[in-house]
Amino acid sequence: MAFFAAVSASSPAISPPPNRSSRWVEFVVGAVVVVSLSAFLFCAFRRKILQRFWQRRRNTDGRLKEGKSKPRRFRFEELEKATKNFRSEYLLGFGSFANVYKGVLESHEIVAIKRPHSDSYTSLEEFRNEVKLLSSVKHKNLAALVGYCEETIGNGGERILVYEYVPNGSLLHYIIGHEGRSLTWRQRVNIAIGAAKGIAHLHNGMKASVIHRDVKPSNILIGEEFEAKVSDFGLVRSGPIGDRSHVSSQIKGTPGYLDPAYCSTFHLTPFSDVYSFGIILLQLVSARPVLTSNESIPTNSHIVEWARPSLETGSVEEILDVNLISEPCNMEVMLKMGQLGLKCTSHQPKYRPTMARVCLELQEALHEADNFSTRKLLRQQSMEFEHSESLVSIEGIKFGKFRVGMDTVEFESVSLKCLEINSISIDIDPSIEQQLSVAANDEQNKN
Repeated sequence: MAFFAAVSASSPAISPPPNRSSRWVEFVVGAVVVVSLSAFLFCAFRRKILQRFWQRRRNTDGRLKEGKSKPRRFRFEELEKATKNFRSEYLLGFGSFANVYKGVLESHEIVAIKRPHSDSYTSLEEFRNEVKLLSSVKHKNLAALVGYCEETIGNGGERILVYEYVPNGSLLHYIIGHEGRSLTWRQRVNIAIGAAKGIAHLHNGMKASVIHRDVKPSNILIGEEFEAKVSDFGLVRSGPIGDRSHVSSQIKGTPGYLDPAYCSTFHLTPFSDVYSFGIILLQLVSARPVLTSNESIPTNSHIVEWARPSLETGSVEEILDVNLISEPCNMEVMLKMGQLGLKCTSHQPKYRPTMARVCLELQEALHEADNFSTRKLLRQQSMEFEHSESLVSIEGIKFGKFRVGMDTVEFESVSLKCLEINSISIDIDPSIEQQLSVAANDEQNKN
C-alpha cells in the first residue's frame, strides 16, 4: 500500500484533453496575425511591387513592350517629377497645340510627355475620345500611347498624353540638316516606306478608318534603327463610313501640307493624307521647304510647282538634295520617288493613289534597285574571273594574251609598268609555241 502511494507520488500528473473551442480561438488569432502582417507589408512595399510589375513589361532599354494592355493613368505629380517640373532643358518640341517633353519616370522608363495648352481641348469628352482612339492604335510604324493624365487642379485641369520615346528626333531635323544631320538615299526610301505603312494602317487596318490630318516631317519620328514612326494624333478624325466618300470637317492642318481640295470643299478623305505625304516625298528628294520664305524666285514658291518641271522631264538631278550628290545615290529610285510625290499631290483626289499603293510602289522601286545592284556585282565578278583566266606567265612575268595568230602570239605586259612599250610581238616556231601553250595551261590550273 505504501509502495503504491510512493509510485503514485513520483509519476507525472496527466493533464486533461484540451478544449475544442480553444483550438478555434488559436486558429482565428493566427489567421488574423498573418493577414494583418501581409497587409502591412503590401502597404509598406506597394510602390516597389508595382514598380517590379511595370519593369517586367518593359524592354531592357526602358521602353514598354508592345501589347494590348490599357494605357496607364499617371498622376500629375509623377509627370512633374519626370520632367523636373517641365523644365526647358527637357523640351523636345513645341507647337500651337502642345509642348512635348522628355520624361524619365521613377522606373527609369524614358517617355515623351505631350502637355497641351490650356485651350487645346474644348471639353473633357474630347480628350477622353482621343485617349480611347489612341489606345486602339497598334502598329510598329505608329508612335504608341503609353498612358495619360487627367486631373483637375484649381480652376483648371491637366490633360496630358504620354507616348513612347523615339530617340533620333523627327524627319524635319534631317530635311533641314539640323546639327549636320543627313540621310542616305536608302534611308530616305525606307523611312518613306515605314511612314506609308503607318498611315495606311490608320486608313485601312482599323475597324473604323482614321484620317491623320497633320502629316508632315515634324510628325514622323525616327527610331533607333532609322525606322519611321508617325506621331502626334491631335488632329485625327474618323474617316467616312460605309458608302460615304468623305466627312465634312473644319479645316485643320499645317499650311503647305493641306490638301487644296479639302480647303475648297471642306470634304475630308483619306486622300487628304495622301496629298500631305506626297509633299514629304518631294522633300525627301530635294530637302527643300514646302514654302519658300526667301522670294529670290517670285514664282513657283510651293515645292510642288517648283519640282514638277524637272521631274516631268526626268531630270531629278536638278532638284536633288546636295547631300545626295556628294555620295553614291540611286538616281532612278529618287526619280521614281519624286514622280510618285507628284501623283500624290494631284489636284483631284480621285487621281491620287491610296497609301497602300504608295507603299507598294516604293517597295517595288527599292526591290528593283537591289536586284539591279546584285546583277551588276555578278557581272563585275564574272569579268574579273575572265580577266584572270586570260593571264599567262613566262618566267615570272605576267602577260595578258589578247590575240593568237597563225605564226605569232602577241602579249601585253600587265606587270612591267616601267617599260615605255608594254606590248611585244614574238615570232616563234611550232616547238616554242607548244611550250607556251603548256605554260599557259599550267598557269590556268594554278588559278
